[in-house]
Amino acid sequence: MYYDSFDICAAHYTFAYLFHGGQNCPIYAKFAQLNRLRFSPGLSSHVGNPAYLGDNAKEIYRQLVVRHCGIHSTSPLASHA
Repeated sequence: MYYDSFDICAAHYTFAYLFHGGQNCPIYAKFAQLNRLRFSPGLSSHVGNPAYLGDNAKEIYRQLVVRHCGIHSTSPLASHA
């Protein structure tokens, strides 16, 4: 897969949007990092919804969630037992 900077930023923004625990949370710092890169998610009502990410950004987002949650797959078909 080819990852461009927009895919990477969109995935990290969506992850931070859904998983940060407030301004003192380390994940919240991603917003400042993305701001320094001049990334803006736009004004869409779909901001923060992983379903609207492109395929490459979805894969990056999936990897972030797997790493953060300590699970091996985000697939609904995978066994988490």
